[in-house]
Amino acid sequence: MDNNFSGRLGIQQRVLPAYRAPFFDILAQACQGGLSVFAGQPQSGESIQVATQLQGAEYFPARNWHIGKITSVFYLCWQGGLLRWLETWQPDALIMEANPRYPNSRLAARWMHLRQRPVLGWGLGVSGGSDRLETLRAPGRSRFLSLFDGMLAYSRRGAEEYRRAGFPAECVFVSPNAAAPRPAAPPPPKAPVFSQRPGVLFVGRLQARKRIDLLLQACAALPEEIQPDLTLIGEGPSLGDFQALAQAVYPRARFMGALRGAELQSYFARADLFVLPGTGGLAVQEAMAHGLPVIVAEGDGTQEDLVRPANGWLVPPGELSPLVEALRQALSDAARLRRMGLESYRIVAEEANLERMVEAFVQAVRAAQTQATRLRETVHE
Repeated sequence: MDNNFSGRLGIQQRVLPAYRAPFFDILAQACQGGLSVFAGQPQSGESIQVATQLQGAEYFPARNWHIGKITSVFYLCWQGGLLRWLETWQPDALIMEANPRYPNSRLAARWMHLRQRPVLGWGLGVSGGSDRLETLRAPGRSRFLSLFDGMLAYSRRGAEEYRRAGFPAECVFVSPNAAAPRPAAPPPPKAPVFSQRPGVLFVGRLQARKRIDLLLQACAALPEEIQPDLTLIGEGPSLGDFQALAQAVYPRARFMGALRGAELQSYFARADLFVLPGTGGLAVQEAMAHGLPVIVAEGDGTQEDLVRPANGWLVPPGELSPLVEALRQALSDAARLRRMGLESYRIVAEEANLERMVEAFVQAVRAAQTQATRLRETVHE
């Protein structure tokens, strides 16, 4: 089946994270008219590593004006240059972050619709809320969602939230939030028994929300005979705090700093289990591509699509006891852990990879363009 978009595609992002660049470069290959990405810089203190250029796609820098702190419910981001980019690039279809906190997104959608070109949203979903402000937010949210002709959700949970918010079900598409391509090689073979202490691996930025403190405490709470060799790869503002805590509660932890390339791959290959105790972290997919079972804290819904009873454990965020129990189960049965690792590999190879993500984007854009074409023909009849 043809999996290309014949026109010019534009994508708006608040920022361009470095981990997203490979996806845009692969997506550009599927856009016969080309791909342009409009994005600006993060707010200071966000700890986001951004890309400064793209290889296959065009990168158009935005001027982000941050109003308030990113963590505030009142935060807004005005992106200078958005309409100038549209005038310059003239996209046949536009994908924007489905975030009402970017006010000039409405201007961009209006610009596209005046030219009878489709606009799609891309987001985590609509979680709503139970506080008193929710009744005030809901009408504005509905008006904002009405800007879009199609919606790309990061997860099945997110897709269902958009449907429940009133978005037409046939216009909602699930695009797996992938950060790695389909694995090119099978996972390394591993014996069904541990010949030495099992190895637990964490890869990510060392900051408070990653909850390395919980992981250290959980490892220390395990029976001594299954306490693992814990390897933590990454750098960040909380490195010193985590090192001090490890020295006090779990000296078996090793901090290796930031690693990349073949050196990082060797740690994935040697590990028995990957653990992400806090929020964020697309390294989970890379771990799964190496045939590792995973323990992951629940979050925005993307974890539910990746982590299942057949390949790992989802644990409540911020709670020690469930993490200890998941580690105990994982490290008590090496043979089962190997089977779970093979299922992790299958999921990434078949369901959650950059190639499948591109397919979902192209499918959504083509469906929205077909709908826009029908609308134009109806108007002209």
